[in-house]
Amino acid sequence: MRVILMTGKGGVGKTSVAAATGLRCAELGYRTLVLSTDPAHSLADSFDIELGHERKQIRPNLWGAELDALMELEANWGSVKRYITQVLQARGLDGVQAEELAILPGMDEIFGLVRMKRHYDEGEYDVLIIDSAPTGTALRLLSLPEVSGWYMRRFYKPFQNISVALRPLVEPIFRPIAGFSLPDREVMDAPYEFYQQIEALEKVLTDNTQTSVRLVANPEKMVIKESLRAHAYLSLYNVATDLIIANRIIPDEVQDPFFQRWKDNQKQYRQEIHDNFHPLPVKEVPLFSEEMCGLQALERLKDTLYKDEDPAQVYYKENTIRVVQEPNQQYSLELYLPGIPKNQVQLSKNADELNIRIGNHRRNLVLPQALAALQPVGAKMEDDYLKIRFADGAKV
Repeated sequence: MRVILMTGKGGVGKTSVAAATGLRCAELGYRTLVLSTDPAHSLADSFDIELGHERKQIRPNLWGAELDALMELEANWGSVKRYITQVLQARGLDGVQAEELAILPGMDEIFGLVRMKRHYDEGEYDVLIIDSAPTGTALRLLSLPEVSGWYMRRFYKPFQNISVALRPLVEPIFRPIAGFSLPDREVMDAPYEFYQQIEALEKVLTDNTQTSVRLVANPEKMVIKESLRAHAYLSLYNVATDLIIANRIIPDEVQDPFFQRWKDNQKQYRQEIHDNFHPLPVKEVPLFSEEMCGLQALERLKDTLYKDEDPAQVYYKENTIRVVQEPNQQYSLELYLPGIPKNQVQLSKNADELNIRIGNHRRNLVLPQALAALQPVGAKMEDDYLKIRFADGAKV
């Protein structure tokens, strides 16, 4: 199944692009689902059709759905939610407050991943298009497999085994004092089962023959900078970006003097998009005279974007992580981080993990066996790759 994730800064038009891409894929005969995981859904408004949590057919070969995190939570996390509610009520919160607080922050992102995994396993569609949240939230979603794995391996699994073993001994004493029971096997198993699903999905997300991110950007300074950061962070999580869509470009036929400065600025920023994202392909989409709402408007956008092309193709395959053996028994780990100065990258190594931090984004990269016993001895930026040299610490 082909998976395409549309993301970008809020308000750049990614939902319209996702909907138009779905129309073209369905037109070519692909069974296509466009799924919105953005908490502030607008996919139904874009199609001008009522959509909900369950899929709804829009056209032949085309379905749409908007993720309802509450429904996913009840179906997949109900035992955990009920336990958290029980604990909060025992601490004095009333029923409504306890129910609300039982929905933990970040659950939208988790259930977005679970929904993606379910559709992938079912294999009912040829193309899955994710109308993702704005870039910050989308990056948290894509980093969940990496981050959750780190916590599950080190903290949760040992704690789960200890808790289950001690529950029969401690429960008779604990419940009268605390007012609630210790978590049972069902409650303790649910988070780990989620982790296993997310870990399996990571293989799909990082396979650039199946999964691509498409960044939608407007020719504006702040939007371009955020898109460049997003591209670098996606590379950090080994998720490939295969296309940049520069949206809402003022057409040449607009001659009103009021827009001349806008056009001049856009000319500069359009060139920056091509230069900064090179060698990724860039598609330019004009600012239309009408709102991109309804199937007729989306047809125009579809024809402008793709013409006779197949949008399910992989437009560009980038190798985001490479391990190169160098002379003198040294290795180089190369990370594709376009547009990031070396002085913004912080590195540290702990056992077989390389910790990489850019701003507030962090990745614990499990090193290949050849590098695990070595130490990083230098780093440099070259051709948009961060090249980290490893060598035997005793010989350096």
